[in-house]
Amino acid sequence: MLVDLQNIYNKFASTYEENRVVFDMTEIINDFYNNLFFKEGELLDLACGAGEPFAKFFIDNNWQVTGVDFSKKMLEMANKFVPKMQTMYNDVTKVEFKSNKFNAITMIYSLFHLKNEEQFKLLNKIYNWLIPNGSILFTYATKEYTGFDEFEDYKEFLGENLFYAHKTPKSLEKELKHIGFKNISFIYRNIAGETFLWVTAQK
Repeated sequence: MLVDLQNIYNKFASTYEENRVVFDMTEIINDFYNNLFFKEGELLDLACGAGEPFAKFFIDNNWQVTGVDFSKKMLEMANKFVPKMQTMYNDVTKVEFKSNKFNAITMIYSLFHLKNEEQFKLLNKIYNWLIPNGSILFTYATKEYTGFDEFEDYKEFLGENLFYAHKTPKSLEKELKHIGFKNISFIYRNIAGETFLWVTAQK
């Protein structure tokens, strides 16, 4: 499944330039940044893609940023658009970091491509990688996008069949609390005609 996803995102890289302005996330970035406990430090951008807009925003605000992605073509663009970001070619489910390393972690439009069990494992790792009072921001699929309360199947996106998985927001909140996260916030946002749940939480 992940190999198929990797190939699809390498294809998406060829049309990234023409689609990059469609998804305006200025408000999301500002809200996340303004509510951070830390105003400087290290950001981990998981499934960073081309490094815009999150990695670039944080670098422009004097943060150190590490971006992880398994699409070589996306990372090639990231090195072009955000040359100050440290990029890592790796699978987000396999990459490892030391505990208490990052002040903030973002995972935009990507966590929902993992199976529910893998999501939970990764969120546990993310909690471990965060510094106390560090924050995470990620995008989560819900019924508003898939049409189902819970989903673990394929759905068409830009002419490709992509795997999506999600539980109910209530179940997600329960899992986040079980891991140890606090100050959990859920906001539904419609961007480019798609409604997703944007989640922030703090260690």
